Amino acid sequence: MVGSMSEIPPSDHSRMRASDADRDSVAHRLREALAEGRLDPDEHSERLDAVYRAKTLGELVPLTEDLPAPNGETGSVAVPTDFHSPRPVYAGGRITSAGPTSRLAIAIMGGADRAGSWVVPKQFFTAALMGGVELDLREAHFTSRETSIWVGAVMGGVEIRVPDDVQVRVHGLPIMGGFSGGLRQPSTMPADAPIVHIRGLAVMGGVEVKYRRRAYQREEDED
Repeated sequence: MVGSMSEIPPSDHSRMRASDADRDSVAHRLREALAEGRLDPDEHSERLDAVYRAKTLGELVPLTEDLPAPNGETGSVAVPTDFHSPRPVYAGGRITSAGPTSRLAIAIMGGADRAGSWVVPKQFFTAALMGGVELDLREAHFTSRETSIWVGAVMGGVEIRVPDDVQVRVHGLPIMGGFSGGLRQPSTMPADAPIVHIRGLAVMGGVEVKYRRRAYQREEDED
């Protein structure tokens, strides 16, 4: 039987359940480390997957222990513990009046990603030239019911992770490359589900759409 939070010693924060905001904080530091060249794309992808699998703060800490802190001193990124995650958004609840937090992602012989609770504009642009881009829409908000993600993949790859309440329509043109995953969406979809159009060009590269469960859904499955 799981004890109440009051039973956890104040000094033992590692046993406390991690919130979505805690995970986003660590994911942001990993994105910075990727951009700085401290992590390669494969390492970044592995750690990012571990971030969104983490259930406790103790599971998050090792993911940044070998990275310098934001102030430049060596040490792991401190995981905040004094706030709570908002209720997960779903389908039409993802539409927001807030401004976009990012409008493009470019990777040239490297990697780039967008993940966590970010706001996607009506038109988003991404390019991968001998590199890789990961767009995670599982916790994303949108400024419009219909969104277009314009992709250019040249000898590189773009992976787009989506939840079961976002509809994806793929319109891309492959030239010695490929667009895949657009037909694998769930058989049932909320009537007010946001619609994401994947448009663009893949030249000797690939664009893949992957439907993935959200963190809280995985936790419910395991409880």
